[in-house]
Amino acid sequence: MKKPVVKVDFQDNKGPGNSRRRFIKMSGLAFAGSTLLYACSEDDDFNPGGEMEPEPTPDPDPEVFDLGSGDLGILNYAYALEQLEAAFYTAVRTGDYYAGAPDEEKELFDDLYNHEVIHREFFRTAIAAATADSPEAMLPDLEFDLEGANIDINSRDSVLATAKLLEDTGVSAYNGAGDRIADSTYLVIAGKIVSVEARHASAIRSLINPDSTDFAGDDVIDENGLDPAADPADIYSAVVGLDVVATPFTANNLPAPQQES
Repeated sequence: MKKPVVKVDFQDNKGPGNSRRRFIKMSGLAFAGSTLLYACSEDDDFNPGGEMEPEPTPDPDPEVFDLGSGDLGILNYAYALEQLEAAFYTAVRTGDYYAGAPDEEKELFDDLYNHEVIHREFFRTAIAAATADSPEAMLPDLEFDLEGANIDINSRDSVLATAKLLEDTGVSAYNGAGDRIADSTYLVIAGKIVSVEARHASAIRSLINPDSTDFAGDDVIDENGLDPAADPADIYSAVVGLDVVATPFTANNLPAPQQES
């Protein structure tokens, strides 16, 4: 593997490592190639890369659900975020993309859609297994209202701005939840997923401002060279504040950071 260089020309598709889409696709394959994808594929509804699957039909009259505590609470928290991202990219594709979208950008959004569906279905499968004796503890399928949040999926600027917001939020959310996860297996999984989310974020930023260093801008990389980490309570408030989540839920019992031994 070639060492990364400071400047990458994403528009040059002559070499195997210079395509933005190839970069994103390979990052997704690295995750999908693990045993996690095998677990997801056991779900009959799982179909990444094939025909676009319909979004799950939510309960028409849901009760207010709390994410819960401990690792289950964090899993439900991540599941809510992945449902939102998958719903957004589904809407972008359902709308036949934005007007004038070039094939390269369509293919990139196809890859992002497939990754987020993989993530969503992984959490659906993992949480279903963890709550086999108490299925009511699993976050239900959420309903989203993108139009009510003034997200115009027919506008490139709106789609890219929303994608940037969601991907940046996803990175900081996983980073902020890492020290609250007790099970090391779940922590490894979260680390794998957040690395893919960070690749999504950098690709979207490069679409918005080509040939720039925005993919690793000062707003997302701190003075220590690290991505930001946000407290789950702050992420919850930010997501609710977007006015896109039509299914109410609360996050009153998420765990505190693990104490260092």
